[in-house]
Amino acid sequence: MKVSIITATYNSAPTIISCINSVNNQTYNNIEHIIIDGGSVDGTLSIINSIPNRVNFIVSEPDYGIYDAMNKGIINSSGEIIGILNSDDFYTHINVITEICSVFQEISVECVYGDVNYVKYQNPDLILRRWKSGIFKNGSFQKGWHPAHPAFFVKRTIYEKYGMFNLKYKLAADFELMLRLLEKEKISNTYYDQVLVNMRTGGATNSSLKNIIKQNIECYQAFKDNEIHVSSFYPLLRLVPKLKQYL
Repeated sequence: MKVSIITATYNSAPTIISCINSVNNQTYNNIEHIIIDGGSVDGTLSIINSIPNRVNFIVSEPDYGIYDAMNKGIINSSGEIIGILNSDDFYTHINVITEICSVFQEISVECVYGDVNYVKYQNPDLILRRWKSGIFKNGSFQKGWHPAHPAFFVKRTIYEKYGMFNLKYKLAADFELMLRLLEKEKISNTYYDQVLVNMRTGGATNSSLKNIIKQNIECYQAFKDNEIHVSSFYPLLRLVPKLKQYL
């Protein structure tokens, strides 16, 4: 079972080493790492090429944002399983991919997802928040729940059948994708109760109140586009699961 890990980069020099190392150090052998760079000018590509890695495909060119880069990665990948690892994130231990593949093989599902730690940008050993996804049930999204996208692994046949990231969404295309696959298309899935990814704080979505508001509007629109009814109080419902992550 081949696994494709897709990383979108753009001026990622401060964090790319930990991302690349966390993939390269995985005990699972059959991994390809796909790097889609948006035209970095800070030495990101030189850093990648200077350290041991499993990069099978790398391209650097202008794109239409991170979700466009992820789509390019999916198109240029060849793995049976696809995972997305952002350039400032890294796997929590060396057996993450081995464990994920074991779940796919044992349970025979189309999607496996786990948990994420939010860590401090400058000190990733400091955990600020733990995103414990929990078990998906029909209607969970409408109640404010959704899995952590960096720990969301999907079979490539699902992307081929139901589509990739919708570039209409600038801040919530990952949310729309997971909503579409789990709630609308009802792909088979299972929750793996382990922390798989350390995610540095400071991403585009949470960088400002303006972006947080925009993301909530996009999430609400995602329900409408997928013809799934949701309460007008949905933005408030989204807060409940997040507050629990600090407890």
